[in-house]
Amino acid sequence: MDMWRPSISNLLFVALAGIAIPASSEPVSDLWPQWRGPERDGRAGGAEWSDSLDGLQQEWRVELGPGYPGPIVAEDRVFVAETIDEKTEVVRALDRASGKELWRKSWPGKGSVPFYAARNGDWIRSTPAYDGETLFVGGMNEMFFALDAETGRERWRINFPQRFGTDIPDFGFSSSPLVDGDALYVQAANSVIKLDKRSGQTIWRALAASDSVFESGAFSSPVLGEVAGRTQLLVQTRTHLHGIAPDSGVVLWKHEVPNFRGMNILTPVPFGSGVFTSSYRNQSFFYELTRSGDGFDVREAWSHKAKGYMSTPVVIGDHAYMHMGNQRLTCINLKTGQSSWTTLPFDGAYWSMAVQGQKILALDESGILLLIDADPKQFKLLDKRRVSDQDAWAHVAVAGDQIFVREREAIAVYRWR
Repeated sequence: MDMWRPSISNLLFVALAGIAIPASSEPVSDLWPQWRGPERDGRAGGAEWSDSLDGLQQEWRVELGPGYPGPIVAEDRVFVAETIDEKTEVVRALDRASGKELWRKSWPGKGSVPFYAARNGDWIRSTPAYDGETLFVGGMNEMFFALDAETGRERWRINFPQRFGTDIPDFGFSSSPLVDGDALYVQAANSVIKLDKRSGQTIWRALAASDSVFESGAFSSPVLGEVAGRTQLLVQTRTHLHGIAPDSGVVLWKHEVPNFRGMNILTPVPFGSGVFTSSYRNQSFFYELTRSGDGFDVREAWSHKAKGYMSTPVVIGDHAYMHMGNQRLTCINLKTGQSSWTTLPFDGAYWSMAVQGQKILALDESGILLLIDADPKQFKLLDKRRVSDQDAWAHVAVAGDQIFVREREAIAVYRWR
């Protein structure tokens, strides 16, 4: 996921422009400004990674309340979100060099998910987004804030259920917002919404669904990508995959994705003329698009027995590397749908992954950090190291030569020399 240092306005324009780039292209940023990094695909910047984790040194660690949001890394600060005493949600800005608290913002935010999903807590879930000036952060009850990144001052807020007359989703606000230019895309109010990021005003709303426990809210997060020659907002709801025209909100195409209780969690992965996804207790699918008038026809080009869970794969060349619900890693050729290898199970139920060149850095939910050589012919584990004794469900962030590990109740920062 750079050897040059553009101005912050130019850097964020490039990093968040939303155009899908080939996995072999050089990364453009050593920040980590949103869900899954600058391009929303897990790609990290900085110097070339080492072949081992021997040089990993902890710089600082700060205890937090529990939470799932991944850390957001700016030039001089790190933003983290947490739940305090099961009733208050907090976002903090910490000094990137020392971990010292710079400011905090809090609001009432008690969450409660259905009993069958409560094993891992009712804590805040959505990863914020940062555009160089403003931090955008949402809580479990779909309260959404735009905060001055320097001071924490509130610029605007939205109560999505109140604005659109919807119920609070049964699983809370789990999707992560996407910034693109002057726009902000959010899967909230049982729909996808485009906002003016400076005012919070609604530009359009699409894909409005019912308040059913199997349809309300979203687990997946939207991504912008060029697919079949057109830039599209790719949105996976609880039941369907969609391509939306970013300017107008017009639905260009949709396709039902087989699901169990609406648990379609992965962020859609654009690749060439199609989109890859995988769903809990089902299979993996590649949907190919062909133009049809102003929209697209969609067909299932291939399916694979690999069952995804919560881990969105990283793509290197033509291959997707995906951690599955059975705790194994598999390598799938996105052109053919064939897997070349699958590992034995690892410790944790979930991985988050960052990638640079041919290397993958994976944070296992059990607190183990793994360094992998992305070879489509065979699995090559280069090194591994325990970095947490707590669960680590939040997405790992890699910025420059630093690795940011959000533990269940802390954040730890490592310098990788």
